[in-house]
Amino acid sequence: MTTRRHSPIRLGILALLVFVSVCLISSRAEDNSTAGVPAGHSGHGEVFNEGPRQKAYLMGGTGNVHMPITTDQPIVQKFFDQGLGQLHGFWYFEAERSFRHAAAIDPKCAMLYWGMAMANIDNPKRAKGFIEKAVELKPQASHYEQLWIDGLNRYLNGKEKNRKRRRQQYIRDLENIIHEYPDDIEAKAFLAVRLWQFKSDLPIVSPQAVDALLDQVFAVNPMHPAHHYRIHLWDYPKPERALSSAKLCGQSAPSIAHMWHMPGHIYSRVRRYGDAVWQQEASSRADHAHMIRDRVLPDQIHNYAHNQEWLIRNLNHIGQANKAVAMAKNLIELPRHPKYNVLTRRYGSASYGRLRLFETLERFEMWDELIELCGTMYLEPTDIPDQQVKRIRALGLAYAGKKNLAKLREQISELERRSSPEPAAKKRATSPDGAGKPAKTPAKDKSSAIRSLFGEIAKAVQAKEKPAKAVGKTTRRKRNPAAERALAELRGYEALLEGKPDKALDFFKKVPRMSKVQLSQVYLEAGKHDKAIELARQAHQADDKRVVPLANYIAILHASGKKAEAEAAFKKLRAISGYIDDLDRRPFRRLRPVAKALGLPADWRLPPKASTDVGDRPDLDDIGPLRWHPSPAPDWKLPDGHGKHIALKDFRGRPVIVIFYLGYGCLHCIEQLNSFAPKTNDFEAAGIALVAISSDPVEDLRKSQDKYEEGGKFPFPLVSDGDLHVFRRYRAYDDFENVPLHGTFLVDADGLVRWQDISYEPFTQPDFLLREAKRLLSLPVESSEIGPGKSAGLE
Repeated sequence: MTTRRHSPIRLGILALLVFVSVCLISSRAEDNSTAGVPAGHSGHGEVFNEGPRQKAYLMGGTGNVHMPITTDQPIVQKFFDQGLGQLHGFWYFEAERSFRHAAAIDPKCAMLYWGMAMANIDNPKRAKGFIEKAVELKPQASHYEQLWIDGLNRYLNGKEKNRKRRRQQYIRDLENIIHEYPDDIEAKAFLAVRLWQFKSDLPIVSPQAVDALLDQVFAVNPMHPAHHYRIHLWDYPKPERALSSAKLCGQSAPSIAHMWHMPGHIYSRVRRYGDAVWQQEASSRADHAHMIRDRVLPDQIHNYAHNQEWLIRNLNHIGQANKAVAMAKNLIELPRHPKYNVLTRRYGSASYGRLRLFETLERFEMWDELIELCGTMYLEPTDIPDQQVKRIRALGLAYAGKKNLAKLREQISELERRSSPEPAAKKRATSPDGAGKPAKTPAKDKSSAIRSLFGEIAKAVQAKEKPAKAVGKTTRRKRNPAAERALAELRGYEALLEGKPDKALDFFKKVPRMSKVQLSQVYLEAGKHDKAIELARQAHQADDKRVVPLANYIAILHASGKKAEAEAAFKKLRAISGYIDDLDRRPFRRLRPVAKALGLPADWRLPPKASTDVGDRPDLDDIGPLRWHPSPAPDWKLPDGHGKHIALKDFRGRPVIVIFYLGYGCLHCIEQLNSFAPKTNDFEAAGIALVAISSDPVEDLRKSQDKYEEGGKFPFPLVSDGDLHVFRRYRAYDDFENVPLHGTFLVDADGLVRWQDISYEPFTQPDFLLREAKRLLSLPVESSEIGPGKSAGLE
């Protein structure tokens, strides 16, 4: 790689520019009493960077809980109690926000820092910083508060390094609070949840004893959010023992989505899938209400994608194929971000959506839909090996289901190539979003941008950074067990279509964990009826409340001449048929002869029975919308450095990337602008404009523009928001320390924020954002399949 040489004069100018920038940073840092702190970072230390930066508000619905703390301001007590309820709901990010907001009002209140530590109990590095502050302020607190602070401090910062003994000590410290304050139900609630959370080191000998502790809490406060803890306690060993709390958990803290989600665990375990769907839909709606109101992207919410994918699973169990497909597609549609949601991130919306979409289409044998979706962004090809194997396998199943031998063989050929350990092509570094495109090293930009103030300083910042090197050696491809299993499966279907059932069964024996429903159909087609019936019976008996395995069992009984048994099993299916949304799907279409023999109408479903032990359920629409949708971008009109005003409405009718940067004194911001500037034409070619909003006042912006334009005009507009009004409206602002934050937003042609990044560091991946912008802008804001404010029809 050649190095660009600079003349001594040019190097001198560069050094001067860097010096001026550093001076500006220093002067601004001193003005904010945060000398030496990089722009956007917290002046209280790195521990505060990742936490909430915007102020809290009293949202209500976070639990009827109270713990008296030492403060002379009633509003501080209210925020503390809100944070306490959020802790009980495992809504830790918002709990920290509530405690931090209260600390901004009363910074001498020790228990607020205890609360921040509790909100990070699984993140010891952050928690230790908070509890140390609580210890510092402890002398001003009551004896009761000191017990809480000392116990958590010993757990986080004590000399005991053995985790088991440290946990034992924390349990004793909580018990000590109960001994000194026997009426304190908060200590009993936290003792119960810690006993459950510490069970790997301190096995619960008697869950009933822990349950009795919770009974003491509910005797004082029947709607305490500790119902959440009873659900966790009994979730696996005896879920039916938590039914009493399942009916009250969400209602005890209705603003917290996780509290609606947890009863879904219990209803799923006891195979009441219709009730589980209701709970998970309520959870989705609570999350969506919060995200839309507070301008948060979906995958920034703890447990959001997990709740959605579990909702899809339960929709499948009750036969809601159409809604399951719509919800899975919605997960794939959601905004992606390198930190939170990309296809390579196992537990993100993108990967979960793709997984559940394949699963749903296969379960209901929706072969035409599967093939069609493989030609769209929903199930598009990918360079991620495991994902692509799943796609090839699914296409092979679809073509096998449609008896298209030629197309099936195409998928087999592709799997043969992938499963062969022959020499592979040279490896390439892939882009961070897992989209499969090679990661490009920063190209040399010969335009005037590099010669600008921004470009020169950014190059200085990047000078020590080395681009990732692609691996240039030819390597031998490793065995791919997933591809080998998929290959054996598809070869089995090939043999079936060729009329070679015995050969087919030999292939299927090489496929471990093959679905018994799927395998029973194979044996039926091979003419081995007894084995088909046995496999279908096993699949049904494994869970007799799931409609597809039961429908398959009935169809196989009938096809095998067991008509009386088929009709008896059909009556069981009718009892749980109320949620099935499409009788024309293949698993149910096969039952038409059985329904006809029983003299039933074409629509043989029975209405679902309403549960009477689920508590007082609100209307789902009152909780929030079923789908997340983007929020309107706040309007603005700001001056550039030469007196011209630019407004957001000037871009109406075309999408625009809006970058909030922290002035030309921020080296990281200059690096960000320099990463976007060379891509301006690429964004323009996609119909996307760019504009950057500086925290500099107009005078400083003018100076930087004048200096810059000596080397050529900057490729997109720079405007001033010196009073930071627009920064605040976009939440690119730390309300606690009164400093601006970095922000990058995609605003669509209708003025809706489709994507955003707000952080203590700037977003510097323009290639990712360009691809994601193209993807998002190709999607409708609302889906016609499930619109906003519409339930899944399961009330």
